[in-house]
Amino acid sequence: MDDETKDFGRIYQDFYPKIVGYLIRLVGDRDAEDVAQEVFLKVSSALDNFRGDSSLSTWIYRIATNGAIDHLRKSSSGLAELMTRGLADEDSLTGDEAKAAEESTPSLDTHLIRKEMNSCIRGIIDALPENYRTVLVLSELEGFTNSEIADITGISLETVKIRLYRARTRLRKELEAKCNFYRDERNELACDRKTGSLNFLKK
Repeated sequence: MDDETKDFGRIYQDFYPKIVGYLIRLVGDRDAEDVAQEVFLKVSSALDNFRGDSSLSTWIYRIATNGAIDHLRKSSSGLAELMTRGLADEDSLTGDEAKAAEESTPSLDTHLIRKEMNSCIRGIIDALPENYRTVLVLSELEGFTNSEIADITGISLETVKIRLYRARTRLRKELEAKCNFYRDERNELACDRKTGSLNFLKK
């Protein structure tokens, strides 16, 4: 890696706002800045050893993802169970579900997520299980490919596809149940939370 690539000041300037935004989705507004500071301390200390086996962006997001997981594990004694809940059968899909997972692509709803991320959609994404939320955020909001997500999270490409399929399926159902979609004054698709669902995150 050349000296420009390893310029920590430039890396911090380019990536810090993105990483804070990413971490907000994983650990919440209150802790995102603290975790981001820890992440960039690790980036700074490990930068000389970065060999470019993956892209700089993928490498930094991997550190950020691990930092978020470590923070969440420290924050809740039951989180490890929560984070791994439902993962045991993820490599055993068969039939139509396995085919759908292989062919899963962003839907109209996920294009809406990319466009605006309003409070209705943010609340639904934040309520997803961590394993689904992470891959969904990396794919839909950060724009990483499935292969890059596998590299960042340390899981197989097949598992990434399965988690994205399940995350998108769950998100679509939640959006249909809890959001009203409409065309705004610019004739663009938007949504508001349905009456009676304002407290759904507390259920």
